[in-house]
Amino acid sequence: MTADDVITGEAAARYAEALIELADNAKSLNRVEKDLAVIAQAFADSDELRRMSDSPVVATDDKVSALTAIAKSAKLSPLTQQFIGTVAANRRAGELPIIIKAFNEQVARLRGTQVARISSATKLTQAQLTKLKSTLKAELGHAVDVETHVDPDLLGGFVVKIGSRLFDASLKTKLEDLRLALKSA
Repeated sequence: MTADDVITGEAAARYAEALIELADNAKSLNRVEKDLAVIAQAFADSDELRRMSDSPVVATDDKVSALTAIAKSAKLSPLTQQFIGTVAANRRAGELPIIIKAFNEQVARLRGTQVARISSATKLTQAQLTKLKSTLKAELGHAVDVETHVDPDLLGGFVVKIGSRLFDASLKTKLEDLRLALKSA
């Protein structure tokens, strides 16, 4: 189960809202948004980071030290470093991906856009992303921010989640539909 599969909790939404307010007051919302993308990618790429953050065995101080060290080595803004340290100190290190998701959704709402989560069998090119964005904008009537994820299990194609909507153009689903059609024939 990924952070995308978890309904954003009330605490995560409050942390996200507080960070947006702090970043907006500091005129650094765009910078914090980029910083959080780096942290989200670190969580997506590292099983060890996710396990350490979720582990009740690892001391809170060790989580704070590890996460702030990662933030410093990634040259994240002081505001983002302090926020990550605060979240970890408050025993919510494992919720960072969910907090980042809530942050992205709230920022998208502020900008009058939505976040589209795109899973594809292979990494999408910039041209493919641009075409998808323009197609989604035409379909939905407003701009869309995208988060991408590679899922080799899809075999080919892609799946787009926007809010409660799901657009599935994956080879895996098409093959499953064909299998069911052949089974019932």
